Amino acid sequence: MINEGALLTARANGKQITMAALEESIDRVMAGPERKSVLLSERERKVIAYHEGGHALVGHAMPHADPVHKVTIIPRGRALGYTSALPTEDKFLVSRAEMLDQLAMLLGGRTAEEMIFHEPTTGAANDIDKATQIARGMITEYGMSERLGARKFGNGDGEPFLGREMSHSRDYSEEIASTIDEEIRRLIESAHDEAWEVLVEYRDVLDALVLRLLEKETVSRPEVLELFASVQKRPMRGSYTGYGKRLPSDRPPILSPKELALAAADGNGNGSTAGNGTAALPSNGQSFGFTAGEPQDDVPSSEE
Repeated sequence: MINEGALLTARANGKQITMAALEESIDRVMAGPERKSVLLSERERKVIAYHEGGHALVGHAMPHADPVHKVTIIPRGRALGYTSALPTEDKFLVSRAEMLDQLAMLLGGRTAEEMIFHEPTTGAANDIDKATQIARGMITEYGMSERLGARKFGNGDGEPFLGREMSHSRDYSEEIASTIDEEIRRLIESAHDEAWEVLVEYRDVLDALVLRLLEKETVSRPEVLELFASVQKRPMRGSYTGYGKRLPSDRPPILSPKELALAAADGNGNGSTAGNGTAALPSNGQSFGFTAGEPQDDVPSSEE
């Protein structure tokens, strides 16, 4: 990213790398260079604005989603617009609740199209692909299905540096395959419903964001916070309830020496801390892009 910012500064005969150059370099790395040659009709611009607005609004309302950093309807790479969400700190773990919030945010664009225009477009292809990958991973890799338990299903030969799975062999029965499909559908349908509820509740906020996007094409985080001031976070998801006799403990985790020191410095006698000890996927952030029908090439994780 810094290298890209330096190149952009040199091309403009600049002496120092500015924040504007860094912002542009982030956009280029996550979504590709700006395509000024793409001419969109007013209706398509409006569809893209509602699509990206849906991503941003649903993501903002989710309690475990990364903060929305920018929303734009300027075409970049294969995307006709995108919404970027960036974490506030480096994180290397992901919880079940965070993955469910990612699913809802991914489906926010498709849901906005259905709600506003009464039919979806091909622009959600990349979102659907990534939502399906997340849901399948939750069921077949991470053991997050109470019906199937903590088991891994299937053996894949992947290319980790390309972010692609080249082949997949099944080591389970047709009955298990049917259950996996049912669990994936359940997760995606639940996320779809949650996105719908958010957009219905805050339709006026969505319309205001769309008008701003049509006017300015790019909305940065300060403007996002201003527009979303009335949006309340969704209730925290219920904790994992276990299975059978394996019930979670009511006893909280111990406090580390650093947490105890911070609590003492703040005068907080009970030493309580925020957070659940989990984090998001290793990432430069996420972008949720409206494509013309073909999924985008993989970009640095956890880009949408």
